[in-house]
Amino acid sequence: MIFENLFGSGKQTMVAPEEALPGRQSPVLPAPRPHTVLGSSLTGPWAPGTRVLYLAMGCFWGAEEIYWQVPGVVSTAVGYMGGTTPNPTYEEVCSARTGHTETALVAYDPSVVSEEELLRIFWERHDPTQGFRQGNDVGTQYRSAVYWTTPEQEEAVKATAARYGEVLAARGYDPITTETAPAVEAGPFFYAEDYHQQYLQKHVNGYRCHSTTGVPFPG
Repeated sequence: MIFENLFGSGKQTMVAPEEALPGRQSPVLPAPRPHTVLGSSLTGPWAPGTRVLYLAMGCFWGAEEIYWQVPGVVSTAVGYMGGTTPNPTYEEVCSARTGHTETALVAYDPSVVSEEELLRIFWERHDPTQGFRQGNDVGTQYRSAVYWTTPEQEEAVKATAARYGEVLAARGYDPITTETAPAVEAGPFFYAEDYHQQYLQKHVNGYRCHSTTGVPFPG
């Protein structure tokens, strides 16, 4: 995002927790309203059996747009995860002084779409070897990450990362730098400001990060 680069360009060093911004006690997300594409709740609760997976793949506008189009996805939202500062603002995250990465929440029905399919899309639709950047978007807030909430997700994350890493290595790519962890260890998912939610449905010509390896996930 051009706006983000004003704050985040060159911010490729993870902030130490003791040096992170203090944040605030109150969330930045206004009163929840329905998903503007799917009509579902942004915050839940969702139908019994719904699972949630958190995926960071660069600019969260494009990541969310990718997943709300996937059959079986119940809801999506964008926010900040994996950092230290409580309830950070967009500008604070872009300063690289909160430790968060831009993250898409994906709530889905596992009877319709599998973890493996969601992760196939994840690996193929960004470059997981770039560290603290995606293409021209530079900063710790653009790092690749997956945070799981179930044993099934953990198993799928580890298996698909290993398989895709082998394929990338065979093509001459560096090792995968994606941060993988249980969501409980990554810390809370802080919802981003309302104007970021379903941003590309409201701004159809808005910015989309197109950084990918072009390498298909092995069938």
